[in-house]
Amino acid sequence: MRIDLNADLGESFGNWRLGDDTALLTVVTSANVACGFHAGDPTVLRRACAGAAEQGVAIGAQVGYRDLAGFGRRFIDMAPAELTNDVLYQIGALEAMAHAAGERVRYVKPHGALYNAIVRHEDQAAAVAEAVALYAPGLPVLGLPGSVWLQRAEQAGLHPVREAFADRAYTPEGTLVPRREPGAVLHDAEEIAQRCLAVVRGDPVAAIDGTPVRISADSLCVHGDSPGAVRIARTVAERLRA
Repeated sequence: MRIDLNADLGESFGNWRLGDDTALLTVVTSANVACGFHAGDPTVLRRACAGAAEQGVAIGAQVGYRDLAGFGRRFIDMAPAELTNDVLYQIGALEAMAHAAGERVRYVKPHGALYNAIVRHEDQAAAVAEAVALYAPGLPVLGLPGSVWLQRAEQAGLHPVREAFADRAYTPEGTLVPRREPGAVLHDAEEIAQRCLAVVRGDPVAAIDGTPVRISADSLCVHGDSPGAVRIARTVAERLRA
């Protein structure tokens, strides 16, 4: 029984620091590295890629809307062609940093509002899938199980990877509870670890209203910007290995 453990990294900017990339890279197996549109700057991104390469962690391009001020958490109604080009640009930028570290971009994961939008937004999902396919046909992409995004990705010849979120609450429909709602983000490391074990075993977890919901996943995400992110990631990893 195996499952990937991923985290969002490279989200600092200049003198502003977010998360502990160095510590998280000793825990996770995949690093969703920001590409400069929602977070990160060239120095931060290169450092994250170098750290991932040193630890043998897979480098993924975490692409998002061009929204530094909003951390990529605000929906932008973009023309599909523009979105395709923005995503392709971001992957290319991170590929340069990965190449400098002797590595390459091994998968793509949308970020924030873009991630949530393409759960159902047909045009934007197709636009992101087109961008990734133009970069590397067959590349793995992470997304919510049952999403339009993973369907369009598969149709474009990409490899869909179902993702579950260790530290986020779910709706009864199996989608993420919006961050602005109470209880959307979980903080208890042991509770989060037990939920992860349930997901891996195929058991249901409790939705925000207590409804049992079953989440199928090939990869688990621990957010690098959450309070206690490193402790949570280590607890999850320890329980999974045990």
